[in-house]
Formats: sequence, structure tokens, C-alpha cells
Amino acid sequence: MKVKVGEKGVTVPRQMLGDAEEVEIRDENGRVVIEPVRKAEKEEEDPIVGLGQDPVSCGAEDASVNHDQYLSGE
Repeated sequence: MKVKVGEKGVTVPRQMLGDAEEVEIRDENGRVVIEPVRKAEKEEEDPIVGLGQDPVSCGAEDASVNHDQYLSGE
């Protein structure tokens, strides 16, 4: 498919995007790549956010808040 590039760029037909709700557009070595954003990426933008959610399985209910104290023994 060929389309003219206008002042604001181009429009990608919806049928080419499938059921995507959001896409990532990037330049890879001179090629424009449009890729659907996976649902997991949208739900948890930064994977680091979930790391402290359940850090131990020893029954300490405050381990995610006081993990430094548990690790250092203080």
C-alpha cells in the first residue's frame, strides 16, 4: 500500500492494526516500525514497580516496606 505523506504525516488504516489499542512507532535504521503495545506493558508501565510487591515468602507482612532492615538484621 502506498499513501501520500501530508503535512501531519500519514494515516494507517485501522484494519492493519488489528485489535491494538495503542502502538509504538520507532525508526529502525531508516525504516518506520509500527508495533502494537502488549497489554502487560500497558498495565505495568515500569516493571521495576512490581519488584517489591511480594519480596519474601516467610510471612512477614511488612517485608516490602522494611526489607532493608530484614536484610541488614538491624
